[in-house]
Amino acid sequence: MTKILELINIAVNSIRANKLRSSLTVLGIVVGIFSIISISTVIAMLQTSIEEGVGQLGQNTFQIQKWPAVRTGGPGSWAKYRNREDITIEQFEGLKERLTGAVAIGAEQWQFGKRVKYQSEETNPNVAVAGITPDAFKTNDWVVERGRAINETDYKMSSRVIVLGADVANTLFEFVDPIGQEVRVDGNTLKIIGVLENKGGAFGQSRGNNAMMPLTTFQSLYGKRGRSINITVMAPSVEEYQNLIDKSEGIMRTIRQVPPGEENDFDIWSNESVMAQINDITAGVRIGAYVIGAIALLAAGVGIMNIMLVSVTERTKEIGIRKAIGARKSNILFQFLVEAISLSLFGGIIGIILGVAVGNIAGSFLNATAVLPLDWITIGILLCVFIGISFGTYPAYKAANLDPIEALRYE
Repeated sequence: MTKILELINIAVNSIRANKLRSSLTVLGIVVGIFSIISISTVIAMLQTSIEEGVGQLGQNTFQIQKWPAVRTGGPGSWAKYRNREDITIEQFEGLKERLTGAVAIGAEQWQFGKRVKYQSEETNPNVAVAGITPDAFKTNDWVVERGRAINETDYKMSSRVIVLGADVANTLFEFVDPIGQEVRVDGNTLKIIGVLENKGGAFGQSRGNNAMMPLTTFQSLYGKRGRSINITVMAPSVEEYQNLIDKSEGIMRTIRQVPPGEENDFDIWSNESVMAQINDITAGVRIGAYVIGAIALLAAGVGIMNIMLVSVTERTKEIGIRKAIGARKSNILFQFLVEAISLSLFGGIIGIILGVAVGNIAGSFLNATAVLPLDWITIGILLCVFIGISFGTYPAYKAANLDPIEALRYE
């Protein structure tokens, strides 16, 4: 152990003796590792925030809607989706009547950019107001913290009742119990029957800045036309999940009279399918970063090999003296390998620190949640060790096999 520590000390002292040369050598490692870690950090931040955002559906739940969940392509690519017929409340009722085996089947319609008012208090014009059926609470994983949820009677009677998100309730009722109070939305008075539990946020946006009323009430206030209904379906288990999606697709094709052989005029998505699409979108960026990083690391590895060969040449006499006083080939080999790995690791650590810092700063501009990508940090460190060993082995082997007599004669 003492010999190993001594060899490591010799290797580190040799690097310190040539600071400028060592710094220039590790620069390529810094660039390569920085490219990989920074992009991986940004993508990890985006994925974390996206998972929080799309994680609004309950477990084993999927949604049927007019529009795709992830919008890609230019304006022209969206013409076919825009021309689709809206999903109606009658189609929802038809699906609910025919589909068996589901734990819950809910429906919802949304209006965004609304104000909710209570006496002299009012929210900003950014509240999402939804018309929903009772089962939507379960399929969206909405938990009522105070009061009660919307029930079948509210839905059938088109009751003027509303359930507030946590942020809306906190804004309007700082010192008053909201249950039983009346608020106004677009000039319409509704009675508060419940307040939802705070669900946090995603991309810097709160998930409690919303309000829900019965779907029938919503349609009486805003009309049925021009707004498609989203249908959410909860399966009883993972095993039944895909089977229920297939059954729902078949029933919806029948209800909407989609001819055999033609593609669906509706979309079905889940948390998992959205994440898969997002991973496909970010795959190109990730691959690009890895290619740039790989090229930089290859160049850095060649630089390390070059500098180690120069070092072997410069220290030929030193190697001869060490061999003359009893140093073995393995000692010399280990010494130069440690130097190569140390150079690589030093650059890698700098690249990791810069990559994580810059990645989190870049992600913060997108209001994404900060992350520490431990998996990529580990991969980065292992890459550095691999590069040090791969490109340092030949110079170390050359140093270990020098003839001690010829080495002593070297000037």
